[in-house]
Amino acid sequence: MPEAPASALRRLKKRAQFLRAARGKKIAGRGFVLQAVPVAEPGAGVGYTVTKKVGNAPERNRIKRRLRAAVHACHDRFKGGYDYVLIGRRESLNEPFAALVERLCTSIERLNAPAQRTRKHHE
Repeated sequence: MPEAPASALRRLKKRAQFLRAARGKKIAGRGFVLQAVPVAEPGAGVGYTVTKKVGNAPERNRIKRRLRAAVHACHDRFKGGYDYVLIGRRESLNEPFAALVERLCTSIERLNAPAQRTRKHHE
């Protein structure tokens, strides 16, 4: 019997959830932009969006399918209490899937890392 993930990811569907994530932290990658914002919900939420500028409907759907598969591969790295939004870019169609997954996993870890304070040079 296969194990279920420790915490299932919520699917973001409402526009307000996407707008709230846009005000959070962002990391731009080659094939996507990852946004994250803390929320009151206990589990992690994930939403996907691809604009019409990227391509026609079949291309946008392929991008979303690849991003969903990459999220499935990295599902254990998502932090509860956060909403994540992936904005697909055209480059994700041609990028090798393993590289896409690796880039997503490192982006998630960078967003989840505690904010490091920058030193001001007062000498």
